Parts: sequence; structure tokens; C-alpha cells
Amino acid sequence: MGSSSEHSKRFLKRFGYWITNLLAAFLAILWSVPIIWAIIASFRPANDAMSVGDVWFSNSVTLENYLHAWSMAPFGQYYINTIIIVVTILAVQFVTIVLSGFALANYQFFGKRWIFFFILLQMMIPTSALLAPNFATIRWMGLFDTRLAIAIPYFGSAFGTFLMRQAFLDVPRDLVDAGIIDGCTWWQLILNVYLPPSIPALVAFGLSSATWHWNEFLWPLIITNSDKSRPLTAGLVRFTQLSEIGAQWSLLSAATLMVVAPLFIVFLIFQRRFIQSFLHSGLK
Repeated sequence: MGSSSEHSKRFLKRFGYWITNLLAAFLAILWSVPIIWAIIASFRPANDAMSVGDVWFSNSVTLENYLHAWSMAPFGQYYINTIIIVVTILAVQFVTIVLSGFALANYQFFGKRWIFFFILLQMMIPTSALLAPNFATIRWMGLFDTRLAIAIPYFGSAFGTFLMRQAFLDVPRDLVDAGIIDGCTWWQLILNVYLPPSIPALVAFGLSSATWHWNEFLWPLIITNSDKSRPLTAGLVRFTQLSEIGAQWSLLSAATLMVVAPLFIVFLIFQRRFIQSFLHSGLK
């Protein structure tokens, strides 16, 4: 009787394992369909029109779309702008979220709960609701059509502040008190006590922030009007306005893949590190 029950448990466990894997594989294929279609479409000749029932494969394959897309837009300038914007935002955010997280986790002061409440409240405000006031502020500062104008609204991060506060709260208080007794200043406490065990949370936030701002589209499109400061995503707009009858999908697919390729390659190389950072930080 016991052997039969154990056999049934093993069978159910194995059955559940296979069902979980099949479901995960199905979802992975489903999520990858747009990327697969973009890759296939980017190799179709530009004069090979896509019709109903014929949006996947073609009779011939060509690299002309990639060469044409690269020659039509200053992708070199777009890449430089995007990298500068992302690195600038990330560098400033690391400073602001670490300092704010340290203050909220380490000090007791009047209004601390309300300040933290209003920081969290910012996470509930949609970005589109802030476009008009942010645009007016940037124009008043005289920074319109600059890379700095794209970066400034993101110098602070409510999500990053929350994440670092939670990470700093997990640092044993005895370790903090030992540092204070040894005469550590506040910045020494951050560097030597709080930051070392919080690196996974910081890396996880950095990955999320870099991915988000690399793919940011609406704000850069509004605040720029020339290629000198336009990032990759805003630069793609010119590929949607090439024809009176609509976008040239083969060319647009090639240009889009050129935009997402750096992030995709970096993820493939460091995917294990990415996943470990999110798991250790507790970020879902």
C-alpha cells in the first residue's frame, strides 16, 4: 500500500514537472513570436510586398535592409546619445537612491513616514501625466533638445529608493552599531557596512533602469527635434514616415533590430548574472 502511494506521488510530481516545462516552453515561444517575425521580415527584400497570409517567408533573403537602414539614419550618433543618456541617468540614480535609502533606513526624523509615503506615491503616477509639467520646466531651463533634458526627469527614482531602503533594512543592526563604535562617518557606513551586502539589489536596479531608459520613447520624442540629441528609439520614427501608403516593414524591422541588438546581446552573455541579481535582491 505504501509503495503504491509513493509511486503515485512520484508520477504526479513527474507529471507536474513536465506540464510546467511544456507551459513555460509555450509561453516562451509565444513571447518570442514578434522577435522571430521581425528577424524574418528584416531579411525580406524591400520590394517584396506583404499580403494577407504572406507575412512570414519570402522567396529570397537579403541584407539590403540593414545596409539601407544604417545609411538612412545617423545610427552612430543615436548610439552615442543613448549610451550617454543611460549612463548619466544610472550614475546619478545610484547616488540619489543610495543616499535616500540610507537616510530612510538608518535615521529617525520627524515626518519620515510621510516622506516615504509620498515617495511611494510617485510610483502610482503614470509617466504620461508628467509630460506637460516636465516639458514646461525643461523649456524654462533652456535645455530643450539636449541629452541632459532627456535625463533630468529620471535623476530620482521612487522604485530605487524603496529597493535600497529595503536592502539596507536587512543589514544587521549589530554590524551598523559596530561601525559607529569604531568611529565610522556616515559615508564610511554606506561604503563599508551598507553597500557590500546590498550589491545584488543595486545591480538588479541598474539592469532595470538601463533597460527601461534604453527603450524609452515618448519623452525623448517630445523633448528633442534634431539628431544631435535624439536617442535610438526616437530615431526610429523616421522609418515610419517613408511612404504615403504606410511603413516599409522590412526596413523598419531591420532598424528596430539594430536598436535592440545591444541589449539582446548583453543579456545573452550575462543572463545568468542578470537572473542571480534579481533572485538575490528579492525583485519579482
